[in-house]
Amino acid sequence: MDICPIRTEADHRAALADISRLMEADPEPGTPDGDRLDVLATLVEAYEARRYPVAPPDPIEAIKFRMDQEGLTAKDLTPYIGRLNRVYEVLSRRRPLTLPMIRRLHSGLGIAAESLIA
Repeated sequence: MDICPIRTEADHRAALADISRLMEADPEPGTPDGDRLDVLATLVEAYEARRYPVAPPDPIEAIKFRMDQEGLTAKDLTPYIGRLNRVYEVLSRRRPLTLPMIRRLHSGLGIAAESLIA
């Protein structure tokens, strides 16, 4: 197995082409091709994480995304944020999230705390 680190875009494209070819063959885990696929996927993932880091979403956008996912309205956020007028102030960015709000949104709606703290 002659696998090299991925340092350039050309290396990245070659690794992706190799992964595509291996995926089509659908090798069994533990076989030489299965091991190659696993190693290449790990290398590509590490390269992409370094080269194209993904910033955490904006806190308000994270809340709105969860509202959209769950079909929630502003009124549904009152247990986590407070009175309805406060919910609207937070969603319109006129009022910042407080630490207790962040904790309740995280535990109640499962929004990543890292997204809410940003």
